[in-house]
This record gives sequence, structure tokens and C-alpha cells, in this order.
Amino acid sequence: MAAVDGRRENAAMDDLARRAFIKGASIGALAFSVGGAEVLLTPRQARAQGVAFKALTADEAQTLEAVGDTLALGAREAGIAHFVDQQLTQPPPLALLSVRVNEVRPPYVNFYRGALGAIDAAAKAADGHRFADLDEDARIRFVRALSRRELKSWDGPAQGLVYASLRNDAVDVVYGTVDGFARVGVPYLPHIVPERSW
Repeated sequence: MAAVDGRRENAAMDDLARRAFIKGASIGALAFSVGGAEVLLTPRQARAQGVAFKALTADEAQTLEAVGDTLALGAREAGIAHFVDQQLTQPPPLALLSVRVNEVRPPYVNFYRGALGAIDAAAKAADGHRFADLDEDARIRFVRALSRRELKSWDGPAQGLVYASLRNDAVDVVYGTVDGFARVGVPYLPHIVPERSW
């Protein structure tokens, strides 16, 4: 009898978690841990409040922000590092990261750690600096070479997969919102209308 009650309780908790996830997703908010409490914030709000990273190191987050901003202007301020970091703490089937639908095995933090480390190492080999410390022209040249799989000193996940995954993350966080759609003049036609824009 206890096993049946336990399954019912787990099913009820799964249903509550699913409802909270759907509600948060509909308004563009994710659950971030702030002061020991779970709070719904957009990635932009989490960045503005300086929410601590759980999965990424400070250097990895800085590299991700620089790459994201090179791929989609505004990704840093939109909270790309906080978005990715928060998603890396989720169960893999619930992660909103494009690597989930590619041939990348969980835990996804391994992919990001390998990709961001390889980006910094290749940038140092080519220009003597971490990617985040490169000037804008050097960043653009680097990302162009990454997209063409032309980086010579590369030791990480496949260059094309890294480029596509990080580009998707940047585009999702910058343009995958009501405001993002408005910036590019595209009508926002959701299946479920968010309670508020972010």
C-alpha cells in the first residue's frame, strides 16, 4: 500500500512540477536559486541581479557571453550564460538547449565545458588571448572560422556542432521572446499566450 501511495505522491509532484514549468515557460521565466529560495526570473533579470552560476565557472560564463554576443548582438544582456547555466541544472529531458536534440549525451555540462574550453584554447593559440579578451573584429573572424570548421588548433567537440549549438542558444535568448519578435517586426503568434512579455 505504501508503494502505491508513493507512486501517487510522485505522480502528483511530477504534475505540479510540469505545471510550474509550463507557467514559467509561458512568461519566459525560469527557476533560479536566490538566497536559498527558488524564484522565477527571466535570464535577463537573473543576470541583472547577479544570480550565482551553478554549473558554469565564471570564466566559462564570460566566454559564453562573449561568443553569444558575437553570434546575436544583445545575448550577453539577455542573459545567455544564466539561461544555459540554469538549463544545465535541469533533468536532461526538460532542458531547453538545442544540444538535447543532437547526438550529445547528458550531462550537457560536459559539452559546454569542452566547447568553451576549446574556444578559449584556440583563441589563445591564434591571438594570444582568451576569446572574451579579443576585440570585436578578432571575435568575428574567430566565429567565422568556427562556423566553417577552419580552426587549426581545436581540441573539443565538433566545431560545426559547437557553432550551431551556441548560435541557437544566443538566438533563443535574444529573439525567442515577445520583445525579440517585436524587434525584428515578426508577429508573435504563440500557441499559449504568455501572461507577460520579458
